[in-house]
Amino acid sequence: MGSTLKYLTGVSSLVLDPEKCTGCGVCMTVCPHKVFTRMEKKVTVTDRDLCMECSACVNNCAFGALTVDRGVGCAAALINSMINGGEPSCDCSGGPDKASCC
Repeated sequence: MGSTLKYLTGVSSLVLDPEKCTGCGVCMTVCPHKVFTRMEKKVTVTDRDLCMECSACVNNCAFGALTVDRGVGCAAALINSMINGGEPSCDCSGGPDKASCC
């Protein structure tokens, strides 16, 4: 069962290159939002809008089949605010009281 938590519609930068994908499934294991599934011995993206751009899939794909612009959807700002405290900010100005996405 996949996640029902969606991010912002139509902004995810996640790209899967099916030519490089071997179907190993590591991305399926590490993705916290269940963005991937396996069909016909290859991995496919179930719903790009589930991606929070954390880069776990990219960092663990030994075949370079995945790319994502980390933090474009402000996942980095949310994670930084949880770690450092304060409100998340997606404006990338990064003032002293904001968790910046940059």
